Amino acid sequence: MRTRIAIIALVMLSTSLVAQEKKKVPSDSVRVSIPGCTKGYIFTVGRRTVDEPGSVTVPEGTHYRMNGPKKLMGEIKAQEGSMIELTGITLKGQYLPGGVAIGGGVRVGPGPSGGLGSPVAGQLSIDVEGWRPVEGHCPSR
Repeated sequence: MRTRIAIIALVMLSTSLVAQEKKKVPSDSVRVSIPGCTKGYIFTVGRRTVDEPGSVTVPEGTHYRMNGPKKLMGEIKAQEGSMIELTGITLKGQYLPGGVAIGGGVRVGPGPSGGLGSPVAGQLSIDVEGWRPVEGHCPSR
C-alpha cells in the first residue's frame, strides 16, 4: 500500500514538473521580463526600478504588440491601468532604435520603398508567456 502511494506521489510530482517547463527560445530570439503598462494589445515599457530591474535594457516608452493565448490576453487586459511585468519571447535586438538621432528624442530613418507599406511593418512584437503585478503606476492619458 505504501509503495502504491509513493508511486502515485512520484507520478504527480513528475507531471507537475513537466507542466512548468518553459518553451524553448529560438536562436534568433530572447526571453525578456520587462515592466510596463498595457492598453488593448499594446504593451508600453515603463521605468525600471532598482528592486525590479527586469532581464534586458529596453528604452522606456517602447511599444510592443502582444501575441498570446486568448485566456492569457484576457487576464492582461483586466490589468489595464496597473503596472505589470511581462515575460515573453521577442526577436534579439529588435528594440534597438533605427535611423539617426537628431536630438530631443527624435530619430530620422528611411521610409518604406515602393508605396505606403504595411501598417504593422517594423512594429515590435512579443510572444507573451506570462505576467505578474509590480509596484508602480501607469501614466493616465
